[in-house]
Amino acid sequence: MIKCGKLNLVDLAGSENISRSGARDGRAREAGEINKSLLTLGRIINALVEHSGHIPYRDSKLTRLLRDSLGGKTKTCIIATISPSIHCLEETLSTLDYAHRAKNIKNKPEVNQKMMKSALIKDLYTEIDRLKQEVYAAREKNGIYIPRDRYILST
Repeated sequence: MIKCGKLNLVDLAGSENISRSGARDGRAREAGEINKSLLTLGRIINALVEHSGHIPYRDSKLTRLLRDSLGGKTKTCIIATISPSIHCLEETLSTLDYAHRAKNIKNKPEVNQKMMKSALIKDLYTEIDRLKQEVYAAREKNGIYIPRDRYILST
């Protein structure tokens, strides 16, 4: 049995205020893309917390990458980096609100296991034998074939 896992480390960089940062041209476009990704992530977090029907994972590359971590089958940890400065109060409160909403997402973690090739082949041969016996019973019209383990469970 082989156990495998995946680790995503994502720095969300924070919301970019273009006028305050003084970004121009390429930097301004990059800041706009960061904000777009964060808004999409925020919509997904809200949809997951509110148990909404449609979750818009496809709206951004970031959310497509993090799909397993957002309401999927993985363990997820969020680290919110904030500033104690009064000048950053609005950003700090926004970050804490964002992290609090993300914390309320419920995942269902599962251990990823891959079977060894030999075990998988053995299981497939067992399944083939069972199916052959069912086909034989159906052709002979001797009723249906129920393997011993299933018969014992049904009684």
